[in-house]
Amino acid sequence: MANNASRSGAGVPPRLWGYLVEFETPEALVAAARRMREAGMTRWDAHSPFPVHGLDEAMGLPRTRLPWVVFVGGLVGGCCGLLLQWWMNAVDYPYLVSGKPFFSLPASIPVMFELTILFSAFGAFFGMLAANGLPLPYHAVMTSPRFHRATADRFFISIEANDPRLDGADAKQLIESLAGGRAEEIWDE
Repeated sequence: MANNASRSGAGVPPRLWGYLVEFETPEALVAAARRMREAGMTRWDAHSPFPVHGLDEAMGLPRTRLPWVVFVGGLVGGCCGLLLQWWMNAVDYPYLVSGKPFFSLPASIPVMFELTILFSAFGAFFGMLAANGLPLPYHAVMTSPRFHRATADRFFISIEANDPRLDGADAKQLIESLAGGRAEEIWDE
């Protein structure tokens, strides 16, 4: 495995963050992800320039809760729109026009709809940021010059050194067997 410890800063010795394993095809990435999950590894991630069909299942990822966040956001938005219209028209500034009621549900539907969409969009955006741990201005894998190809034509698995399963020689042998010689150590500076 190649050593990436050449860029230590300010006299502090670099710390081994983990390993980066490179693949040329999405099929190889999915097969490696399946082997990683079967080996019991828990602190690892896959990186791809495009969505790879079957990768989530191979990694054993659970379904996201983001649809529930979006639903609750839309529900809150719709209720806020209804309460907003009711408060302004029936309580705060009741204005009698030709004997019409102070509050009418059909007249409130456009505002309710718009706030439902707005709050759903906020829920989707901020829920996605929270679920992905973003913004993340620095990550140790960014120190690898080869990792920049993850947005173009290469596929990677990054394995954190603090994975409880990574203690033995069999885990390092698994990493090397996955990569076929394309594994490198990632050092956190």
